[in-house]
Amino acid sequence: MSRERNSELKNKFTSTREMSKRNSSAVARLKQDYIRLKKDPVPYIVAEPLPSNLLEWHYVVRGPEDSLYRGGQYHGKLVFPSEFPFKPPSIYMTTPNGRFKTDTRLCLSISDYHPDTWNPAWSVSTILTGLLSFMLERSPTLGSVETSDYEKKQFAIRSLEFNIKSRVFNELFPELKREAEEEIRRRKEAASERNQAHDPQAEARAALDQSQAANYGVFANFVVIGGFAAFAFVVRYVLQTMAAVE
Repeated sequence: MSRERNSELKNKFTSTREMSKRNSSAVARLKQDYIRLKKDPVPYIVAEPLPSNLLEWHYVVRGPEDSLYRGGQYHGKLVFPSEFPFKPPSIYMTTPNGRFKTDTRLCLSISDYHPDTWNPAWSVSTILTGLLSFMLERSPTLGSVETSDYEKKQFAIRSLEFNIKSRVFNELFPELKREAEEEIRRRKEAASERNQAHDPQAEARAALDQSQAANYGVFANFVVIGGFAAFAFVVRYVLQTMAAVE
């Protein structure tokens, strides 16, 4: 084997070992962050790593009650480099939301767009907290979109049905999947009840039923009155017959 070939293989194996070492370091740190996240959850956010790739995490942001995103669930992902925590992750949002573009790297101070402002002491919890903070703001950034308040609320309503179409969402967040399905079912039942309450045909049928009931009542009264009249006639006839016999 040539000397050049030996040198090439040596460099390749050295590079592979270095990459493996970096991955190992990143995974070890992410495992620690995961334990901390479970012990001290971030308000309004849950996150889980892919079982097949611990460098890719998926998160779901719940819209805070006092925000335009109330009732919404926003699925996205964090893609960590092998150099984490010394380099920041890429941040994506998958669910349409009216604040950020979907499936696009977001330019945030905690993302890989700004490695110069990144602090290795920041954890996954820090990243998720910062993401929620940016989401609730209105300041434009690379990857943000401009929408009205009404549109954001509509995105929140539609977010549940969007998420449950995702295999990854359903596998990583089964509780949220069940919660979304129950909420969708509840909304459909409420909408059906509202439609029935404002259905002109239903109102017409109800009016017809009331009219028929009223007619039946009048008819019943006539029957009763007629019955009494016939009874009185029979009694009078019997009395007159008895008087004639005497």
